[in-house]
Amino acid sequence: MSQTAPPQIFAPARRLAARRRALALQTRPGAARYLLDDMADDVLERLSFLRHQPATALVIGDWTGTLAAALKARGCAVTEAEPAAGFVEEAPYPETGFDLIASLGTLDTVNDLPGALIHIRSALAPGGLAIASFSGAGSLPALREAMLAADGDRPAPRLHPAVDVRAGGQLLQRAGWASPVIDSRSLNVRFSSLFSLLSDLRAQGLSNCLARSGPALGKAALARAVEKFAAPRVETFEILTLSGWRLP
Repeated sequence: MSQTAPPQIFAPARRLAARRRALALQTRPGAARYLLDDMADDVLERLSFLRHQPATALVIGDWTGTLAAALKARGCAVTEAEPAAGFVEEAPYPETGFDLIASLGTLDTVNDLPGALIHIRSALAPGGLAIASFSGAGSLPALREAMLAADGDRPAPRLHPAVDVRAGGQLLQRAGWASPVIDSRSLNVRFSSLFSLLSDLRAQGLSNCLARSGPALGKAALARAVEKFAAPRVETFEILTLSGWRLP
């Protein structure tokens, strides 16, 4: 029986370019990294709460190195992987048998999310724990409003479709994660301008990588977006976290 290929919502080449640009921007002083910092802290809190002490771990997408360093300090052998360096999340992993797999900020732009979650589960050791955090459907409401105002009566695809809590639960059931837990939290950030927000998005690998994106904004459309954003303004990032186990 042939399998239907997942829809190509995201362009792999644009996704790769966005992540590589973010890695380059992270070398600059003061580069925004608050989303990954929040995700890494959350993983460590969950491990403490669950009293899970992994001997081996795979950390995907954390270019800050914060989570890997904290796990190594606990005596864990850590493997780090980055999509910008060629790690493919939509294919079977080259290494398996991990007690912990933490994926931070990458799964929101894969085309085959169910497949990626299955590959995570398959790479766990029996009794292993997986935690995946990424931007959820409640992210960037102010930017969405600004883009709608910019485009007027003919809105163009500019922001990524995203997963909500309900869809996350359905995905984990399909992927076979045991004892799944799905939750979300909001991170609110104040910006002095629309351009400051866009700069932070680029620095954190959240710029547009849609396969079919809208045309560039003209001067008039950009002016409407800036006016609608009405800075200084607080923008919301929703972080969706999926966790579950591989049965022994």
